Amino acid sequence: MVVTEMDNGIPENIKSKIRDVPDFPREGILFKDITTVLRDKVAFKHSIDLLAKHYEKQRIEYIAGIEARGFIFGSALAYKLGVGFIPIRKPGKLPSKTERISYDLEYGQDSLEIHTDAVEPGKRVLIVDDLLATGGTADAAIKLVKKIGGVIVGVAFVVELEFLKGREKLPEDCQITRLISF
Repeated sequence: MVVTEMDNGIPENIKSKIRDVPDFPREGILFKDITTVLRDKVAFKHSIDLLAKHYEKQRIEYIAGIEARGFIFGSALAYKLGVGFIPIRKPGKLPSKTERISYDLEYGQDSLEIHTDAVEPGKRVLIVDDLLATGGTADAAIKLVKKIGGVIVGVAFVVELEFLKGREKLPEDCQITRLISF
């Protein structure tokens, strides 16, 4: 597993914009809220620019964004790189035939779906989400994209919560990029 850690040299203006929300979504969870990065035009733009610079030469054909905050970063990055965007959604939100996978979260269980025709076999896909915690969501997204024939270029996150060891749940050959860690 290769992990690109972009913490070194990351301006504090991005990291300082992430706020802690205690006891969300349930008691005992300290939620890292990135909406404060999104509302700051400099921090948000810098986040997208850093990810785009890292991936601009990797022949990505699609960005797959994980609902919901992965849509925000993923679609902006897809636009910046000039590639297509694929939504990976909660069950029942996609209008055509889907593949589904269930997985464990740090605070429960959930499922994700992708359109069966979202990726042509062999096309190169980067999966994007806002945060890597326990790894269940990212692992499910990787499995979904592979199941419909996509080739995973890597997974990119704005934040990694290292103490939850989520990267250990991801495939050994997975390329991980993160901007900030806690």
